[in-house]
Amino acid sequence: MKLLFALKKFLFVLCLVVFFVSCKQELKNSKISGSVFGTFYEITYASNTNENYKKQFDSIFYIINKSMSNYQPDSNISKLNKNENISVDAHFVKVFKASKKLYRETEGALDPTIGNLVNAWDFGSEKPKIKIDSMKIDSLLNYVGFNRVGLVDNYIKKEDGVFIDFNAIAKGYAVDVIGEFLEAKAVKNYMVNIGGELRSKGVNVDKKKNWTVGVENPNFDGSQSTNTVIELKDKAMATSGTYRKFKLDENGNRYAHIINTKTGYPSKTNILSVSVIAETCMMADGYATALQAMGVKKADYFLAKHPELKAYIIFENNKQELEVLDINGFKE
Repeated sequence: MKLLFALKKFLFVLCLVVFFVSCKQELKNSKISGSVFGTFYEITYASNTNENYKKQFDSIFYIINKSMSNYQPDSNISKLNKNENISVDAHFVKVFKASKKLYRETEGALDPTIGNLVNAWDFGSEKPKIKIDSMKIDSLLNYVGFNRVGLVDNYIKKEDGVFIDFNAIAKGYAVDVIGEFLEAKAVKNYMVNIGGELRSKGVNVDKKKNWTVGVENPNFDGSQSTNTVIELKDKAMATSGTYRKFKLDENGNRYAHIINTKTGYPSKTNILSVSVIAETCMMADGYATALQAMGVKKADYFLAKHPELKAYIIFENNKQELEVLDINGFKE
């Protein structure tokens, strides 16, 4: 009897081991990709159920577009820019408050009210109606300054003519919302990528190692090559670059799509690419844009005061050679 009991116990334990091993083997990556916000998205996650969340992702993208897309005439932000008095949703409020924080910390280097000038320089959602000149720029600068915009009980208080544009931060925010959705579904391993803005959790279960991401070289000819590769674990990363979205004048000078909030002109920064690692992709996105506009010296000084931010800056030196700054342990 004792031998029979011992045999049954052994078989039971063996079944449990087989069960848990089989469950572990079932954990594999699912990948969903598509187009959104004028770019691509790729979401990789691992779950035992292998459930397809594409409908939920599309719903999240729809809601965020409906809230903050300047390219949709019936979105909340478009209605506000037409001076309609509307109540904004929770997504808008979160991005608005984060933008206020970034605006103050960067001393206006990131300013969502720069939208009129972005459009005037033909980098935005609306085509310029008249040719840009110094008088037009001076006129539009009168509507720049996020300190003039307030939030009271889900209503935005602003002057008529102020044009709000969250493009420098909204894509990163969408990455965070997708990540938070997956975590609510008990997904412990994922990578969200929307147009190169990233958020990771856990590990890549298919490769059985941490998620790896690359920082591209700033190639103006449109080709793609990698400058460096890092592991991104339980963090977010965003990159701002001027090497793809720029204009050339008749003299061959490059003008970045990031507008200097003080002058109203495109930034003439020597920075070609800034990648920032932070706790959330929304903040990484915003800081990367602000650092891009600051230039190398100001960005280096700013990051010295913010050790919680890791940055990788690729810039042109005085000899028009590429140099790299790894700040606060970006590659560690």
